[in-house]
Amino acid sequence: MSESYYKVMDGKKYDRGMLTLADEATAGQGDGRISLDDARKLITAVTDGGRYTDVEKETMAYIRDNYRFTDEADEWLRTEIRRWAAAK
Repeated sequence: MSESYYKVMDGKKYDRGMLTLADEATAGQGDGRISLDDARKLITAVTDGGRYTDVEKETMAYIRDNYRFTDEADEWLRTEIRRWAAAK
């Protein structure tokens, strides 16, 4: 049996792939923050299905609240999410 597309935490569904990307971005070498390159990978995960689902929105909010970003990555990600969501 394969892992679910979703990860449930505290009764809420989150996008497992996005959480995995955030975990990988903050593990190992580096300063434990999500970099601009990592933020680009997150945007790719969000935009891959062609729409910004409620689960993806919840997951992005969770990541923003629970992971640290470089200033550059934080600003870029906010701008890209707004731009992409506005176009949908």
